[in-house]
Amino acid sequence: MIVAVWETFVAILTNNRPGFLIPVILGLAASVGILWKLGGRLWAIIYVMMIPFLNWSFGVVPNIQFVGPWVDSGTAMVSFIFPADTPDPAGLMLHPLTLVTGLVFVVRDFVQREMRQWVLLAMVMALAWSMYYAWIVIVIASGLAFFVSEFFDWLLFTFTKMKLSKRILYSSAVATPIDTTIFLYGADLAKMMQLGMEPGNTLTLANWIVFVIGKMVGAFVVSEMIRRRENAGITDPYEDLPTQSTMV
Repeated sequence: MIVAVWETFVAILTNNRPGFLIPVILGLAASVGILWKLGGRLWAIIYVMMIPFLNWSFGVVPNIQFVGPWVDSGTAMVSFIFPADTPDPAGLMLHPLTLVTGLVFVVRDFVQREMRQWVLLAMVMALAWSMYYAWIVIVIASGLAFFVSEFFDWLLFTFTKMKLSKRILYSSAVATPIDTTIFLYGADLAKMMQLGMEPGNTLTLANWIVFVIGKMVGAFVVSEMIRRRENAGITDPYEDLPTQSTMV
């Protein structure tokens, strides 16, 4: 029993490459040490773990087929919910992890409070770990999506005089549909290349809508938190304008 648990833990930690156990442990320890040195604490560690996990999940966690296909049970037409990776014209496909992507925005806000501009290093670190745990095409798509998001942040932070809370919300509203499309297309392409699946396995309407909603809910939560801090005089709504201008 103990041996089985240990082997499962090693398999998860090393992405089914147990021979890399020591390098992975040393790498994780070094990552935590760097984050801690730069002011990162629990939120930074969660952030760096969350992104590789999400990137990994879009390669291996199956989609859910819902709202169909409809099957005649003899007495009524019923709909089944089951894992599937082949789009069915009678239903919609949804990746279960799209429901939690908005949390990245919330966690990132806490990391930025801890690490200030070093949050970008945390993001680079997360992408580096993603290259070990996830398919490279998904990692590239994730990096491009992040770049698009940060680019629109930079535009608003540089060329407008909006309060921080409003800039976060507006930049998210502009960037989210674009970076969501980029990421889901990358995940879609990765499954086509790695598993020989058909196009449209991940870039589905349901995934796109839920992804956008999740991100916007996360952005709204962060914006509202900062707005309250601005109104209370805790946060200067323009204090990090110079920092944001040099981020990209």
